[in-house]
Amino acid sequence: MTSSPSSSTPSRTATSSSTGLRNIGGADPRRAGAVLALGIVSRNSALVASDEAPPDLDSPLPAPPAVPETLARRAVVLVGMPGAGKSSIGRRLAARLGLPFVDADAEIEAAAGLPITEIFARYGEPYFRDGERRVITRLLAGPPLVLATGGGAFADARTRAAVRDSGALSVWLRCGLPTLLRRVAGREHRPMFLNADPRAVLERLIAARHPLFAEADIIVDCTDEPPEVTTRRVAEAVAAHRAPQTLPVGLGERGYDILVGTGLLARAGALLAPVLPTRRVAIISDSDVAPLHLPALREGLREAGFAILAEHLVPPGEKTKCFAATQAALETILGAGADRRTSVIALGGGVVGDLAGFVAAIALRGLPFVQVPTTLLAQVDSSVGGKTGINLSLGKNLVGAFHQPRMVLADTGVLGTLPPRELRAGWAEVAKHGLISGDAFWEWCERMGPAAVAGDPAALAHAVLESCRLKSAVVAADEREESEEGGRALLNLGHTFGHALEAEAGYGGGLLHGEAVAVGLGLAAALSARLGHCAQELPGRVIAHLQSVGLPARIGDLDRPFSATLLLQRMRKDKKARDGALRFVLLKGPGGCFTAGDVPAEQVERLLRDEGCGA
Repeated sequence: MTSSPSSSTPSRTATSSSTGLRNIGGADPRRAGAVLALGIVSRNSALVASDEAPPDLDSPLPAPPAVPETLARRAVVLVGMPGAGKSSIGRRLAARLGLPFVDADAEIEAAAGLPITEIFARYGEPYFRDGERRVITRLLAGPPLVLATGGGAFADARTRAAVRDSGALSVWLRCGLPTLLRRVAGREHRPMFLNADPRAVLERLIAARHPLFAEADIIVDCTDEPPEVTTRRVAEAVAAHRAPQTLPVGLGERGYDILVGTGLLARAGALLAPVLPTRRVAIISDSDVAPLHLPALREGLREAGFAILAEHLVPPGEKTKCFAATQAALETILGAGADRRTSVIALGGGVVGDLAGFVAAIALRGLPFVQVPTTLLAQVDSSVGGKTGINLSLGKNLVGAFHQPRMVLADTGVLGTLPPRELRAGWAEVAKHGLISGDAFWEWCERMGPAAVAGDPAALAHAVLESCRLKSAVVAADEREESEEGGRALLNLGHTFGHALEAEAGYGGGLLHGEAVAVGLGLAAALSARLGHCAQELPGRVIAHLQSVGLPARIGDLDRPFSATLLLQRMRKDKKARDGALRFVLLKGPGGCFTAGDVPAEQVERLLRDEGCGA
């Protein structure tokens, strides 16, 4: 933007610094802090006289002018470097939105009765930042407004948290160094530019602050275009912004959020920075996913100042979940210098998520862990809940650990790159959640399943959101699957049959996990009907839905023979079995799932034989 008299930042020198000094008690920073923590004070308000008592800090804040209800949704906080145009753009944006405009620096100076330069000189930056945060917090606690912050405000971790917690929409006005240099000319009175080379100061601040500014909700690149043009672009970005849906997994200190939306890979660093101990990560992905999505994740992390210590790629497919792949990943990550504050990011489907989560659980006795699922199956199921593990020749997921992620980033935009077979396989877990959830979600699955597996973005987003909503609630109630009846075990609907089929098929890719689960759902419904637990028409309804989306739903739909005896042996070794007894999740109807440990083996064998299995 070009500078002009109308867009230049007015002087922020207080009207009477001597009066202000008496009010803050000379050099006593405790009394100064009391005045600095005041609520909204207009720069035109008279300062408190020296012989008056300090203002009541708990008095109600004056209300800004009324705003039309349609616009009074969220505060907008402009952040950026000195010279980014926060004040000039802020005034114009406020006029467009019909909101009041407030300059945080001006409010601080008016409240303290001192120019910011003098506050810095007398009490130091830590004291100033603390007061700045309290003023910003108070401003954002009131009705919506457009707030221009000082250049260093958003670089303070507590201030960033306060902006985030207030529900305000933060916008970074990102400017290049040449533009900033032209705009800061003549600002030698500002604390950071006193007796210093502006270029050197800006280069240092850019290196330190840009990764922190990247945590803003919206980033708008600013040039030397007229301020009205930049204002229009900011307003359009604000109007178009769609925050990801957030679903909390309530596990106390181990709780975390599932974020569902589009474009999350490009925002990964900004979204993860507040929940990870450091900005040091190692990424585990597979050789199919990495070329498609690793560049976006890499850039999203680096924009927020993350250091990627290692990128470890594994072959795709269930066979990767083994001890050899686990050891190789551990050696790569630890060999790159990972410590106990380094986070492991899983970028991929269920195989990568299970393997990377297990690696994180056992490396250095536990590293922070993030799930970035890229398949429908992983987004709706395996990425949520903290189950990690690898396979043995005896069966699936027999070695593993419960290790909850710090966050799950379910970017539904990446589902458009899935092969049709993978998308269909993921739908099996959605159908499972529909049967567990009840009539409303199950009937939606029956109605919208074909559109979803055809790639309809809205249908896929709804499937992910509702599946995660169900699973997060179940996991919060029964994290370690310890409930004797029901609880997290219900999420294994179809899996006792499905895991046995997978193990017999040899994990070679001929039978995908979701395909095995789909057949397992059909078998579970059929077994439930044979035992008299559900209506006789339910199995046909389940099978018809699965086949309508292109999934196998019966053993006969699989192009290979199976032995009923061998499948039963697999089921007895399943991790859900107790004392060698078979355990199944059965159905009374949609929303009526229950666990059963008294299913006669002969009934299961008869069903398998009737479905076409050999001896």
